Formats: sequence, structure tokens, C-alpha cells
Amino acid sequence: MTHDRDYLIDGLSALVGVAHVLVEDAAMAPYLTDWRKRFTGHALCVVRPRTTDEVSAVMRFAAEHHLAIVPQGGNTGLVGGSVPLGLGHEIVISLTRMAHIRTIDVESDSLIVEAGATLLTVQEAAQNVDRLFPLSLASEGTATIGGTIATNAGGTAALAYGTMRDLVRGVEVVLPDGRVLDLLTTLRKDNTGYDLKSLFIGSEGTLGIVTAASLKLFPLPRSRATVFCGVASPQAALNLLQVMKAQAGAALTTFELMPRLAIDLAIKHLPSIRDPLANKHAWYVMTELSSLEPEGAYALAMRLMEGALESGGVTDAVIAQSLAQADSFWALREGLPEAQTKEGASIKHDISVPIVDIPLFIDRVTQELKVLVPGIRPFVFGHMGDGNLHFNLQSPEDMDPREFMARASDIHALVYRHVIEMKGSISAEHGIGQLKRSELAVTKDPLALDVMRQIKQILDPEGRMNPGKVL
Repeated sequence: MTHDRDYLIDGLSALVGVAHVLVEDAAMAPYLTDWRKRFTGHALCVVRPRTTDEVSAVMRFAAEHHLAIVPQGGNTGLVGGSVPLGLGHEIVISLTRMAHIRTIDVESDSLIVEAGATLLTVQEAAQNVDRLFPLSLASEGTATIGGTIATNAGGTAALAYGTMRDLVRGVEVVLPDGRVLDLLTTLRKDNTGYDLKSLFIGSEGTLGIVTAASLKLFPLPRSRATVFCGVASPQAALNLLQVMKAQAGAALTTFELMPRLAIDLAIKHLPSIRDPLANKHAWYVMTELSSLEPEGAYALAMRLMEGALESGGVTDAVIAQSLAQADSFWALREGLPEAQTKEGASIKHDISVPIVDIPLFIDRVTQELKVLVPGIRPFVFGHMGDGNLHFNLQSPEDMDPREFMARASDIHALVYRHVIEMKGSISAEHGIGQLKRSELAVTKDPLALDVMRQIKQILDPEGRMNPGKVL
């Protein structure tokens, strides 16, 4: 930092307006702590630009004065990737004022939107023109498009539509030196060299700031059927998944797995939750089907569940008879993190393994954990349809929370060892951020890490973009 604080604040204020450079502690506080309240940093200021030109100007100013940049969207991330470390020369650039939908092209099924728009805003804009933007997250009311691109968000419909990387056609990016890289195409086909946009999807703000994106849209389904069913084991759930994929194809949009413990804790801690089925089961699957036919999804769900019940693959099932009942199923599923928090100390993992290996992974790791920490309560749930599990672990009921959390390193090592052995990933959808930097360093292929560092060096030679994250 080559000048004093007042000089820098005045310079930034001249670029975006005094009202949009936050310097008071109370005003900056919401931008300096992550959603889980695990990471808190300090910043020189928070800058809130309104246009790409303003972002570019701020980035040029930061480059001239060697200021580190922390890009931030809705600050709903789970790995501490969107908050500063407190190095003394970091500025947070919040994109929330850049929330304009620039164009919607129904003929090409595309939408161009600024990075600060919320996911919910984009969903509603698509629906208004009879289209679907399929990415769905519990935090969609506050999560921004830029943030979901930076973390390559997945969500509950990745089984059918893929992650954010599959939903982005183009991006507009401001590079660390302030230059604007315009990759904002709506083309389906563009075979003119390297796919540069993919460098920035999942990069967690370490290479530049995404200011706008071109997104894919899809036909709006005319019917949905949400099903909650009991199964005997993860293997039974896997068998059901294979049958449904074979018979429903692209109509199968969601396939979520959860154990009985999840149901019990949701009922215990969330007053609005009721048990979806009359009898208790060891494991549960919540699945959703969609169709372009008005009654197509329900008819397909009926046929699939009748077959599964007859074959014994499913022990009980209920198809939502109303939107309110479907919403109650989703409230249970999306309330699981809150229920787990209210229950007490827990250790979490966002991992993926090959779908075929999920039953073996759950069984093998659970058994070893029960030996390592007697009484541990596995709280394993997630997007089985795309191989992503939230392999979470609740403390034993009779163990002091501090004692349990002191075992975190041993537990992480055990879980991640099996993830790597099964050719999986230690971060399926939450990213690396601050939380998993050390794990990435020892689990990622060394050559892949070296290539990532070289790319970082080319685009951000001073290491000013979101320092302390990912690498």
C-alpha cells in the first residue's frame, strides 16, 4: 500500500461515489463475516460499484496501489471464500448493486444478467417468459449469479441439468489489471480455441471478477411430481435410482438420499416439519420428476412407484397431492442443515464419489468412524443422483462438544482418505475457499496444482485476487 488510508478511500470514492465506499465498522460488518460465522476478516473498505466500467476503474486503481481484492456476491458461501483475511490492504468489492437483467432471448433460450442479481431473480425472469433456469439452492433468495459462477454451484437439479458450469454460455470478466474480457456470447457453438470462460467458473474470484453472464434457459415444465419414499439401505436407493433413470430419463430431475436420523432431528428441531411417512424407515429418498405434459409427471411417478413397491425396492412411498405437500417435503430436505446445527456439534464434508460406489463408501467409512469415535452419529444426506454427499457427522450424545470438535482432523483424514481412494472429490459443490486449502494441497494431483498455479501467475502475477483462497 503506497498511500495512506484517507488517500485511498478518497480515490475509490471518486470512482463509485462516497455513498458506495463503506468504511464504518457497522456498515462493513455484514461483508466481513461468512454465512456460517466461521471466518471473520478485516478490510480497508467495502466498495459497491454499479457498472462494469466502475468495476474496471476500481480494479485499475487497486492495481496501481497494490491493493488486494476480495470479490463478493451474496456472501452465502460455506467455505470462507468471500470474506477477507485481514491483511490490511484488502478491499471487498460487492457486486450486489449490479443486478440488472440485460437481455432475454427466448428464441435462443438465453438470458444475459449482471453478476449481482440473485438466483431467485433469474428464475422468476425466466418463468415470466415461459422458460426455466434450473439451478436451485436453499439460499437462492440471496445467492448471486456471480457467486454461483465463482463456486460452480450445483444444487438439487444437477442430476438433470448439470452444475453452473453446464448452464453458462459466456461471461464478462474484469481482470486484475482492470481490462474487461468480453466472453459474453449466447452461441451454442463456438469452436475458436480455448474455452476461456471455464477458467473463471469455479475459480472463487482468484483470477478476476465476473460482472455478467449469459445463461442457458430451458422449456418450462407443465407438471412436477415430488415423491418421498422409504428404502432399506443406500444400495436399495441406488437400485431405485438406476431403475428411475432407465424409465424416466431426463424427466428425473432430483434424487436426494437421507437417513432416519435426519428425519428425527428435523422433526425435533423444526416445528413445521412432520414425518412424511406413517412408518419409520432406515433410509429415505426424495425424488422429483418433471414433464412438459400437464399430467405427465404424476402419471410417471405413479407408474414408477407402483413398480418399485411391487418389486420390494421401495418399502413405502407417498406422492405429493398438492403444492403445499410438495413444499413440505422440500422444507424437510432444505431444513436439514438447520436441524443439525440446533442439535449441537457436527463435522461436515461436502464430497463426491462415483455413484456406483456410494453404498460401499457410506458403509465402509461409517464403520471406521464408529470405531474411531464410539457413539458418533452419521448424518449422511445429499444429491445421490449426481454423486454428491454431505457426509456430516453429529457428535455422540454423551460427548462434550469441544472434545468432539477436537477430533475433527482425525475424522477429516479418515473421510478424505476414502474419497481419494475411490477417485472422488473433497469438494463437490461448496468450493475450497479458506476452509479446504490444506486438504486440497495434499489431495489434488501435484501436476494439476502446478498448472493451476501457473494460470494464476499469468492472470494475477501479484497474487492480489482473493488472497488466501483455493491455492
